[in-house]
Amino acid sequence: MFETLTEKLQTVFKKLSGKGRLSEQDVDTALREVRLALLEADVNFRVVKDFVSRVRERAIGADVMKSLSPAQMVIRIVNEELIATLGEPRKLTLSGPPPHVIMLAGLQGSGKTTTAAKLALKLRQSGQRPLLVAADTRRPAAITQLEVLGQQLDIAVHSEGDQLPPLRICANAVARARKSAYSVVLLDTGGRLHIDDSMMRELEDIVRQVSPSDVLLVVDAMTGQDAVRVAQEFNRRVALTGLILTKVDGDARGGAALSIRAVTGVPIIYMGVGEKTDALEAFLPDRLASRILGMGDMLTLIERAEAAFDQEQAQKMEQKLRTATFDLEDFLEQMQQVKKMGPLEQVLEMLPGFASIKDQLPEEVTGKQMKRVEAIIRSMTPEERRNPRIIDSSRKRRVARGSGTTVSQVNQLLNQFRQMQRMMKQLSSGRLPGVLGRFGL
Repeated sequence: MFETLTEKLQTVFKKLSGKGRLSEQDVDTALREVRLALLEADVNFRVVKDFVSRVRERAIGADVMKSLSPAQMVIRIVNEELIATLGEPRKLTLSGPPPHVIMLAGLQGSGKTTTAAKLALKLRQSGQRPLLVAADTRRPAAITQLEVLGQQLDIAVHSEGDQLPPLRICANAVARARKSAYSVVLLDTGGRLHIDDSMMRELEDIVRQVSPSDVLLVVDAMTGQDAVRVAQEFNRRVALTGLILTKVDGDARGGAALSIRAVTGVPIIYMGVGEKTDALEAFLPDRLASRILGMGDMLTLIERAEAAFDQEQAQKMEQKLRTATFDLEDFLEQMQQVKKMGPLEQVLEMLPGFASIKDQLPEEVTGKQMKRVEAIIRSMTPEERRNPRIIDSSRKRRVARGSGTTVSQVNQLLNQFRQMQRMMKQLSSGRLPGVLGRFGL
């Protein structure tokens, strides 16, 4: 997420950190590079100009110049101005009598249908009773796609085929929600070009008919400045209350996220950070700014871990670790729990300083290596997982064939696991290896 921008900004800050006291010229040189990095990230020119101007005004102040660590003060200012540019966080309007109608709009291919399902899941997890509405009657299979997603998530879908006009379908859905006590109605409207006047009028008619509490534009973050222009036009026609940026996990530049709020005035409410139905994050400017500057996002990481790890299972695993009875079956189970937190690279990005060292990390910490390890363990029998010592040469060859790996890779995994088991036995018996062990600690 925003890897290119993060790397460039980290390079700028590293140069500043090596200078000790800063002159006005040092600040100007650094800000020229920041300006270039933002423009290359496809951030709107006016947004870049205003951002750099605000940072410069604060960075050349007496407090910064006389500071014992002026470089850190400049980084702090950049962080604060990034948060200001991204805007205040906003939540959905869910107060007042139900049902609360939320309309999703956007271009074709922006990910509205998948986002509608993700949002419905998130709302249900927060205690709401959502109803998905298949109001995209133009795109082939759009209705079927929403019905399948609803079935997978066990969330009700209101569908009336593609013969009725979307306006009628939406009105019928709201009436059903009132009758059946659904608290939130999510309208999945058809994709439309913002320059198609008749299609935009249809959207305006739906807004007048059902009076949604929120009108959300679903925008593909990877389209950069095009996303900003689309948001401006949709906002002019239907008065948007919020934005959902999709495909943020694939956006190495970050131009849309950094520009769209400042240009349109419409707040970003959610970000789509993956293809899975739980890959929807609340948009929190302070956390995103921290990620962009390579300072990690520990709060989001902790929240993901709490959601992914079962408390009872964690206690059982702790007991196994204490008694040194942890086997490959347990290791595989832990890998599954980690995978629930999202792609490994995405999880590691939340660790402070990861951006500056990720190119130096060995392959063992990549998602590719995790898949290989999982394939090797799954190619073993239950008995072999519980007691890896019985895996002789012929078994290793069989496991390697079954997992599409080599015998040396199987050996590497088994050796690493044996080392881990030895370390756990030493820990459980109070005999720590190395220097600590020599001191009897």
